[in-house]
Amino acid sequence: MREFEIRAQHLLEKYQVPGSIVAIAQNGKIMYEKVFGYRNIEKLEPVNRHTVFGLASLTKSFTCAALMQLVEKGKLDLNTPVITYLPHFSIKNNSDVNKITVFHFMTHSSGLPPLPSLDYAMRRKRNDETKVDYLEQEAKQLTTYDELMRFISESEVELVDQPGKLFSYSNDAYGLLGAIIEHVSGMSYEQYVLEYIIKPSGMEHTNFTIEDYKEYENITACYEYIEKEPQNEIYVVTDWWDAPPMRATGFLKSTVHDMMTYTSIFLKKGVVNGTRILSEASVNLMLHPHMKKNALHYYGFGFTITPDYFGKTLIDHGGSLQSISAKLAMIPEDGISAIILSNLSDFPASRMMELCLNAHYKRDLNAHYLAYEKYDVKSSTLVVYEGKYQSGEGMDIVIEILHDSFIFRYKGKEYPTTFIREHIFLALIDDVTEPVEMIMDKDGTAKAISIFHRIVPKVQFKRDDHIASIETES
Repeated sequence: MREFEIRAQHLLEKYQVPGSIVAIAQNGKIMYEKVFGYRNIEKLEPVNRHTVFGLASLTKSFTCAALMQLVEKGKLDLNTPVITYLPHFSIKNNSDVNKITVFHFMTHSSGLPPLPSLDYAMRRKRNDETKVDYLEQEAKQLTTYDELMRFISESEVELVDQPGKLFSYSNDAYGLLGAIIEHVSGMSYEQYVLEYIIKPSGMEHTNFTIEDYKEYENITACYEYIEKEPQNEIYVVTDWWDAPPMRATGFLKSTVHDMMTYTSIFLKKGVVNGTRILSEASVNLMLHPHMKKNALHYYGFGFTITPDYFGKTLIDHGGSLQSISAKLAMIPEDGISAIILSNLSDFPASRMMELCLNAHYKRDLNAHYLAYEKYDVKSSTLVVYEGKYQSGEGMDIVIEILHDSFIFRYKGKEYPTTFIREHIFLALIDDVTEPVEMIMDKDGTAKAISIFHRIVPKVQFKRDDHIASIETES
């Protein structure tokens, strides 16, 4: 693993990550771990397998496990419309609301577009440098499930497609899954997950809020950054970000030791430390490729599924919030699980995981499971991709054709691309190969782009070298 450690150290230094830990386990037992940096660089406090880091969206599988438990208890039906459990949930076209089921929420296939709800729900201090331009700063903060549902309703959102048709990552849907768990169980979402998943699994240092840790001190400091030249400025903050109505989407905190214990639920057919958490049938449903996520991957319940990862199945999920970059991976055929936790956002933990798994399986570190040849796209086709694509979460993509060359810009920065199929290309963004798909209308016009697991609608198109606004079709 020496070569991996050298490459990993280089990657961490490139992104100025203060501290990180990598671990590989077999059937829940840690067989390799490596610490980089510190949980607190000012105090030179070390990281170990019991250091608490944020999990961000790794929380989503816990939410789905709780839902499957409620299904097993006969309290929940995944194919029942969401409004059966949450009567106040509504969108602009209420005829579509009746079609959105719990299953659609769990598989990000409800049709809800990316929304800024998570930012409005966030409770934390903001420095001037971390203000979000696309938010209405005077807007009321979302603190409850009812306020979240009211915000979605008043946003008058149009679905990106009919429920069940397209995958578009929705933190809002997962936030409301917490409300469904609360409604069905009669307990708060946090209390239910702690009582029925975390505690019986023996996860001693896994909680939702920093206050829950009381006197426990082995907790990472939180770091943020300000973009500057020639390199970003990294600084420590004292508050953890929190969003009470969105905790089901990404606010658990845990350790490498606890998370390797947690993976045993899925590698040992629902049983961990002699305690059954889920039935084998529920585990199989969580790890089933229910929904096409993008050109290369599928989604189960709270997990991404790659059916052919060097001939095996890869189950994984990433997590990112301010002060958090995390990645969890499992290869069920071998009983292998791996995790990366770090205390700074926007670090490509998925690339570090690729290197880690390649090293473990003694492959070339740069080996990639996807074999493809470059696909030549006609100039007439490239032209219909041109335009500006924007989402409510602040994603901003511009595609231009200059001298027959395809130019792809994300947040104002140009990135290299390679087409591998019609309407599908790979973009190398910050050391990660991201699959991107153009979503076409019936008349052959690009109406949206699928990137970073979201459907981002086209808001402008280029014609005669001038940008003109168009109405985006749902």
